[in-house]
Amino acid sequence: MAAGAEYDLVIRGAEVAGGLGRPLLAADVAVVGDRIAAVGDVPGRGGVEVDGTGKVLAPGFIDVHTHDDWAVLSEPDHACKVLQGCTTIVVGNCGTSVAPGGDRMVAGGGGFATIGGYLDHLAANPASVNTAALVGHGSVRTAVIGLRDDRPATPAELAAMRAHVEQAMADGAVGLSTGLIYEPGKYAPEAELQDMAEVAAAAGGIYATHMRNEGRGLLDSVAETLRVAQRTGGKVQISHHKASGRGAWGLVTQSLAMIDAAIEAGVDVMADQYPYTRGSTLLEQVVRNGGLDGTSEEEDLTPGQVLIGAAPHHPEWEGLTLAELGAQWGCTGREAADRVLEGEGRACMVILDTMTEADVETVMAHPSTIIGSDGIPLGGKPHPRLHHTFPRVLGHYVRERHVLDLPDAIARMTGRSALRFGLVDRGVIREGAFADLVLFDPAAVADTGTFADPTTVPAGIERVWVNGVCVAADGAHTGARPGRPLRRG
Repeated sequence: MAAGAEYDLVIRGAEVAGGLGRPLLAADVAVVGDRIAAVGDVPGRGGVEVDGTGKVLAPGFIDVHTHDDWAVLSEPDHACKVLQGCTTIVVGNCGTSVAPGGDRMVAGGGGFATIGGYLDHLAANPASVNTAALVGHGSVRTAVIGLRDDRPATPAELAAMRAHVEQAMADGAVGLSTGLIYEPGKYAPEAELQDMAEVAAAAGGIYATHMRNEGRGLLDSVAETLRVAQRTGGKVQISHHKASGRGAWGLVTQSLAMIDAAIEAGVDVMADQYPYTRGSTLLEQVVRNGGLDGTSEEEDLTPGQVLIGAAPHHPEWEGLTLAELGAQWGCTGREAADRVLEGEGRACMVILDTMTEADVETVMAHPSTIIGSDGIPLGGKPHPRLHHTFPRVLGHYVRERHVLDLPDAIARMTGRSALRFGLVDRGVIREGAFADLVLFDPAAVADTGTFADPTTVPAGIERVWVNGVCVAADGAHTGARPGRPLRRG
């Protein structure tokens, strides 16, 4: 702190969003160490003074749905999130977590024996963002039963799986996730899901689920999710709520009505969403589920709807659709998919054009929805949601489309997210809260990434602080790594 300064940092005259949806208020915000020390008319001097006139100061954005488990270790600057204003991420989504995955970290595979070991590693090797972790049901099932065992667990196996989840919750995991379209989650009966979710609920954690079907079977999947919530009494989070595939378009009106009815009946259920009409997943998953053969239970795809986002062994394929590859190779798009899988296996990520804008806006406007990127940090042309989710909401859906007003949108990225995942003193601007902050220009903030060029820097994000330390300024990373592991409770 500079000589004579009363605060480490003072941001002057910004329009301050508290993080819980109330109207913005012109104020100064002062920081000492890693905490907010004063909000209002701050007369003292800061060691660093920042002029926030004409800008919005919000709590740092919380990405509740990421797949950054390994990326936050291998790329600790984590610029893809920091430069869009994210200060906290939640890893371990869709049933896959780094633990239980073995007794040590293994490059390119394996994992940690426990969530505690992973969080301890992050404490010793800080990243630029804070990290909270879910334990993945799929990782637990693989450790106990195996990846491709299509059968119910035995009583002894259920006990072993419960023990893994209990350990994770004791280690500070914020909850349990499932990925029920993927192996091995797809093989788990509803009773097994309830059994595991009970453990998370008993410890105060959340159950976050990538449901069995987000296409024509969406409503049956929501019904199963709500039954698990009712029977466990815990918090349930529907991951990336959407209706995927033309045959399912419009079903979100009914799924949202089911959520409303469940909330009215006392069920604690919410959802998250990424602000795009295209999704992303493994090409292997699309092929194994019959998505290109007209036999999928979820959605049918044409080769032109499937864009290669990550092909690490053949980067020249990235940015091309299966139809375009097939034309190059003189084969059908379906045959091109097999050729890509032969060359890439599970390393190939694809981007799927399957949703409608009307559904995206309907889900976003609903009060049950908070924001999560579902970004997958792989390949040279990842889905732009990895780098641009939060600026896209603020620019496209707030300023241009008026789907949400600004305080509500910020709350869905900050305070409500922190409350949902049990992140204490995060996601709000008030005295005593952690100084995770983002200063942005509401007239300029925007996603700049496209599917052809997805890794650009968003516009309008001017400063980002994590635990009181500046990690981004004017679109550039500062190199600081003040992030911490966040444990439930």
